[in-house]
Amino acid sequence: MAETDASFVDLEPEPAAAAALFGEGIDRARRFTASLARSGEERGLIGPLELPRLWTRHILNSVIAAPLFRGSVADVGSGAGLPGLVLAIARPDVSWTLIEPMERRVAWLDEQVADLELANVTVVRGRAEDVPLSGTFDMATARAVSALRTLIPWTAPLVRNGGELALLKGLNAENEISAAQKAIRKFLLTDVRVETLGEGVLSETTRVLRATVRG
Repeated sequence: MAETDASFVDLEPEPAAAAALFGEGIDRARRFTASLARSGEERGLIGPLELPRLWTRHILNSVIAAPLFRGSVADVGSGAGLPGLVLAIARPDVSWTLIEPMERRVAWLDEQVADLELANVTVVRGRAEDVPLSGTFDMATARAVSALRTLIPWTAPLVRNGGELALLKGLNAENEISAAQKAIRKFLLTDVRVETLGEGVLSETTRVLRATVRG
């Protein structure tokens, strides 16, 4: 009898909403989630307690934002590929650039892009403030990277005039706006607001901080 992979014993069952949210990308999403469950903790990509909530807390939390994106998007601090790889699976019509400074995480992202055959993804190693991509993108995103007052100087310069930020944030998103007023003014952000996604669809909603860049 074959030995059962311990990762899959603890992995949260796929929620019913996943297939509808990913559409034709659901098979790739399943493969990515399985890879993350199998190797994520060992490679320092996810914590040891994440498997029982991997789909709900991470995969669906990311993909619910997929309809917001267009054109070319920079994902800053991609890490395990959350949200960049998840969004790239769901939105093959959008061009994604995953910006990540850590070599081992870049290796993981490159492997997943190759294994999942994601032709719409480019991986760039470096810190967002150092990569020569200013004003290049229609949009920028990030998830669980830093407080908004720190994140704005990393993401806003990457976006062209009239482009947008769509940053996946936690329960404290509204308070982060208050604490980031200086950065909001400096980088000429307008229409700054928090949108809640997934109500009535997901067991845990997603908060997205959206803003237009007028720099």
